[in-house]
Amino acid sequence: MIKLTMPDGSIREEAQPLDGLALAKSISNSLAKKAIALKTDGEVVDLATVLDRDVAVEIVTANTPDGLELLRHDAAHVMAEAVQELFPGTQVTIGPVIENGFFYDFARAEPFHLEDLEKIEAKMKEIVDRNEPITREVWDRDEAIAYFKKIGEEYKAEIISSIPAGEDVSVYRQGEWLDLCRGPHLPSTGKLGKSFKLTKLAGAYWRGDSNNEVLQRIYGTCWSSDKELKAYLHMIEEAEKRDHRKIGREMDLYHFQEEAQGSVFWHPKGFVIYNQLEAYIRRKISKAGYEEVKTPQLMAAKFWEQSGHWGKYRENMFVVPDEVPNTEDEGEIFSGEADLMAIKPMNCPAHVQIFNQGIKSYRDLPMRMAEFGCCHRNEAHGALHGLMRVRQMTQDDAHIFCTEEQIQSETEHFVNLLYAVYEDMGFDDVVIRLATRPEKFGGTVERWDAAEKALGAALQATGYDYVIAEGEGAFYAPKLEFHLKDAIGRSWQVGTLQLDYVLPERLNATYVAEDGSRKHAVMLHRAILGTLERFIGIMIESCAGKLPLWLAPVQAVVATITSEADAYGLAVVEKLKAAGLRVESDTRNEKINYKVREHSVGKVPVIMVVGMKEAEEGKVSIRRLGSKDQTVVDVDEAIAALVAEATPPDLVEAT
Repeated sequence: MIKLTMPDGSIREEAQPLDGLALAKSISNSLAKKAIALKTDGEVVDLATVLDRDVAVEIVTANTPDGLELLRHDAAHVMAEAVQELFPGTQVTIGPVIENGFFYDFARAEPFHLEDLEKIEAKMKEIVDRNEPITREVWDRDEAIAYFKKIGEEYKAEIISSIPAGEDVSVYRQGEWLDLCRGPHLPSTGKLGKSFKLTKLAGAYWRGDSNNEVLQRIYGTCWSSDKELKAYLHMIEEAEKRDHRKIGREMDLYHFQEEAQGSVFWHPKGFVIYNQLEAYIRRKISKAGYEEVKTPQLMAAKFWEQSGHWGKYRENMFVVPDEVPNTEDEGEIFSGEADLMAIKPMNCPAHVQIFNQGIKSYRDLPMRMAEFGCCHRNEAHGALHGLMRVRQMTQDDAHIFCTEEQIQSETEHFVNLLYAVYEDMGFDDVVIRLATRPEKFGGTVERWDAAEKALGAALQATGYDYVIAEGEGAFYAPKLEFHLKDAIGRSWQVGTLQLDYVLPERLNATYVAEDGSRKHAVMLHRAILGTLERFIGIMIESCAGKLPLWLAPVQAVVATITSEADAYGLAVVEKLKAAGLRVESDTRNEKINYKVREHSVGKVPVIMVVGMKEAEEGKVSIRRLGSKDQTVVDVDEAIAALVAEATPPDLVEAT
């Protein structure tokens, strides 16, 4: 008798082995129609898998996270089959599932063109209509290498060659087409449905190595229903309209250029946003008991070796030699091998150096040390993306040195602060993920287990729910990730809290405990906004450039209708500036509609239009960004209202 544990905890007893489809049919015909795979003891497997032992089992359908991932996996395979039918001689290489979709890399002498995507899509739908059965085969490794070489699939042969000799390989046959794959897969191509769309072309190095040949990558998205696909495509369309790089140009906030890849050239208006945001978070953390420090940009490599970053993060660090002048030979400026120094990619080892100055007592803890530290990371050129992925960044970084007993209270203190900041910024949909021990990690398993347990318990005490992100912790610590959703539903990982036992031990950050013994401090790495550059990019895209008044670089423009009103308009500008508002005047000899349209493109929140009538009555006509309506009010009344609205949210609370 085989005992199958169902998702609700009930036990089904089967007299003989059966596959997933038979199990689904035994439950209901409607479930059998929806079934696309099985989950046994938490692992997704083919629906054809035979259940011949006691096991926890679940029927996977397309409208579940596991099902959606499977659809995307198979969409990549169907796309590869379609490409090879349309363009014989094309080699398929690697095609994984990615967030919201999939891609496949192809080796082909001729380049693909955007119009080819429509042809490929049409062929994919034809393959779905053919409802080709998908079956798994196990091949001998050497026979598989020989087969793929024979049909001209050199890349597949190379992949198989990396598999240890003697191991079998998994091949999936899709009608007459086949591909190397571990699986699982759908029972047939018809189960894929047609809720997919090919989205773009790109170049990619074979196996991500710039020394290898360039392949052609085709991206696509796939969903379990047309409704979900339509919603996603609408979101992408909205995202393109809201692209912070485009809006940044329109608002004259910043620019990027090849000669400083991954670094931002902040223009005066953009730097206003930067400074306002930094001043806001500085006030918030000061009130929350943080003390601000400033540490060097350049430090000896030994600190990164001791911390463990050198072994794990070296390739992402900018390293320079610390060369010593040769005093014996004036003709040679430098000689010998130099010690290495690194431009800091993060602040934590430097903060430990401050903590280690002098003896610390348990009475000194917790110590909350903050720094708006400028860091540099050698991100790959292809990964750089405007403000969202940079090489030079400034974080609202801080490290909390505390005792074991203070972990819970400090976590609660931080989480409450973080939520207050996000609320001020207009984000109220936040998901917390607890990222656990990765495959490669520093410290011991016991330390990691203790850290994960402590972090989970501390978060539970705050009352906020969280999900587990298995294996996604930093190499030295488990972490809480705070993902917020923007106005069009995109999720961004911004804040973080990492509970670290390893770094204080590596760098010997100790304090004198109550019993007089020396103990290593617990180190909490935390950030709320993350990097200021990226957070500003998220803010700009979420509000489509229509920043709240307190953050807007130009809060109001006074535009005159006629030159006779210029003197009055300039007097209004001076009054607004005297009240602390960021204001510009527009007295150009242009039509007022032209002026309004231009400042609307520049995302100026308030346009004050003045003519002779307003000058005679001491009033202004106010137009709000995005509205065609206008309101005529007294100048002093308008100023008072704008001053109140332009007050940063933390200062509103204080008054």
